[in-house]
Amino acid sequence: MSWTLLLALAFVLVLGFFATLHHQGELRRMRRTLADREEAKATGRSEAQLDYPVIDLSRCLGCGTCVAVCPEGGVLELVHGQAMVVNGVRCMGIAACERECPVEAITITLANAAERRDVPVLDERLQAVGSEGLFLAGEVTARALIKTAIDHGRSVADEVARRVGDAPADDPDAYDLVIVGAGPAGLSCALQAQKHGLRHVVLEKEAGIGGTVASYPRRKLVLTQPVEMPLVGRLKRSRYSKEELMELWEGIAVGREVPVEHGVVLDHVAPAGDGHWVVHTDRGEWRARNVCLALGRRGVPRKLGVPGEELSKVAYSLVEASAYEGRRILVVGGGDSAVEAAVALAEHEGNEVTISYRRGTFFRLKQRNQEHVDRAIAERRVRALFDSEVLAIADEAVELEVGDGGTRRRVVLPNDDVFVMIGGEAPIPLLERSGVSFDPALRPSAEPVGERGTGLLPALKVGLVLTLVALAFALWHSDYYLLPGVERPTHEKHQWLRPGRALGLGFGLAAVALILANLSYLLRRAPRFRLELGSLRTWMTVHVATGVLALLCTMLHAGMDPGDSPGGRAFWALALLVGTGAIGRYFYSYVPRAANGRELELAEVRAELGRQREEWAQGQREFRRRALAEVEARIEGKQWRGSFLGRLLSLAGMGFGLRRLCRRLAHEGRGQGVPEDQVQETLALVRVAHRSALMAGHYEDLRALLGAWRWLHRWVTALMLLLLVVHIVHALTYAAAPLSTGLR
Repeated sequence: MSWTLLLALAFVLVLGFFATLHHQGELRRMRRTLADREEAKATGRSEAQLDYPVIDLSRCLGCGTCVAVCPEGGVLELVHGQAMVVNGVRCMGIAACERECPVEAITITLANAAERRDVPVLDERLQAVGSEGLFLAGEVTARALIKTAIDHGRSVADEVARRVGDAPADDPDAYDLVIVGAGPAGLSCALQAQKHGLRHVVLEKEAGIGGTVASYPRRKLVLTQPVEMPLVGRLKRSRYSKEELMELWEGIAVGREVPVEHGVVLDHVAPAGDGHWVVHTDRGEWRARNVCLALGRRGVPRKLGVPGEELSKVAYSLVEASAYEGRRILVVGGGDSAVEAAVALAEHEGNEVTISYRRGTFFRLKQRNQEHVDRAIAERRVRALFDSEVLAIADEAVELEVGDGGTRRRVVLPNDDVFVMIGGEAPIPLLERSGVSFDPALRPSAEPVGERGTGLLPALKVGLVLTLVALAFALWHSDYYLLPGVERPTHEKHQWLRPGRALGLGFGLAAVALILANLSYLLRRAPRFRLELGSLRTWMTVHVATGVLALLCTMLHAGMDPGDSPGGRAFWALALLVGTGAIGRYFYSYVPRAANGRELELAEVRAELGRQREEWAQGQREFRRRALAEVEARIEGKQWRGSFLGRLLSLAGMGFGLRRLCRRLAHEGRGQGVPEDQVQETLALVRVAHRSALMAGHYEDLRALLGAWRWLHRWVTALMLLLLVVHIVHALTYAAAPLSTGLR
């Protein structure tokens, strides 16, 4: 017994030691994540330009699937066991997180949709509101993904085909559909129109197809997810470089004989007055029953508006970096295109590359671009001039103004080439002339994305229905199930309800199958297996249903009387699994949600202290600065470094340190002439910060304890499986022997 106690004590202490180490490491990671989030908010990186993930904390379980599947690192991170948006500006709208979330806790929505005047007002069919028969598709709709553009094009052609089929043509000279733009949306629309037999034409201003993709630098990876093209089917690969994709599209356009008119520049689209549209271009007019504008969003490149910008050495895109060697190059801009161009140019021999950006740091880059440019700057292959603006461009030099510690100084750089990559002017005027509105008041009001609850009620409904069915079956055969085990063999139902025969054995086999199906959910969740059959959301629903149903089938297999045997113990282990899973499902969302709620309170306190400090007089700002510093110290001490026992004592009301701090701050404030009402207002914020930091740390302690609950769930699973195997082996070994009782 002494050896057993000693070994058990050693095991518990070792387990506790490593669990504490793991938790402390997780706390350090969370602190870094929250610091990154605060920096992102300060620099404008927390909010996306277009698509933005909204997280329902009442549902989020902290499984981390959304973080794992996001192709742009740093958008989402786990804080207090729940997903949190950190760098929202990196979100590309791929929506992998939304699709894969097993509890529907993430929604991808358009950022600031109710206020934006750069997003066209469309209905659910991609038709411009108030302009019947005028459709938009692809990037021009504020959706930048190639896959989305292809889906848009297909959808528009389907809608046009439906309308054309309903209304016979009354003008033989009018096209059923005129498509403007031969990018992915326009090409997809044309192929689908061809599939429906529509009379259509594609108008493209460039000599080739590809739209915005055609202007990307060489070898740029432009497609990172599977897509399906009309008349072609699913593309063989999910990742394509620019050259590979352009070659593929050119082959499709030629092979399918897509009717493309090149070198046609759109002026505007106008209604003809007879239900048709007239597409006005520099090469004449096209009459159409329907029009699809797949123009892209960049429009024309945005210019600097400085002297010398008309020189031939100034370019607005980079197609082939290898054409530049031994050159002195300035890249203007701080977005992904500018950074990609600077890094690509720096890779070629003899180039001296400088990147000029008007902000103090890059703030909306994709993670891989951020890493590439940081490495290039660290290796001195790229020189970065932040807080700088171009003043003038000359034949052999560029003059810039650069911020330097609060002052501005002029810098003249020897220069051979300038690449201006500061975005493009969206074709809003052209679209407005064509009948497309950008008025937010006309935009269909979207349902506000908010909390929808834990989703526990539907799971309880499923469990209740299954249990009632099992109960009804047991009551129907209560004359057998209520008998003592020794009396059952003489009952007429024994031959088909006994565990080893007929329906009783079927319940057992069904229970085993359900348990295996339940455990396959773990394979679907594990990234290494890439089991893509069905969505993770469906798999989790099945996971819940199969768990409950397996328990019920096992209960009926045991004849409602599990015995003291490996099979009976397997039943109780399964019952414990269902119970811990159901209870944990609630607490896994409630406790992290409460902790994150405290984080929001702390952020509000910081913001309020900072805002009021700016409004106060100079002599009073020092008091606010000291108060803010004390708040940060309290958060550090109580939330991140405080002990479990110390937090319990503080929660019990022993906040001696807080009272001393408030007395000291009050004395300092009055000594500096701060009005009493402002002193009390500041002290109230300090108390809120203290309480919020304390509670955030306390909930984090509870979450750490819940980690043990998860381990219990997993180890009970392993024990249940072991007992189940022993039971099956035992049953097969004695299959020939008469079985008179349940899992005994």
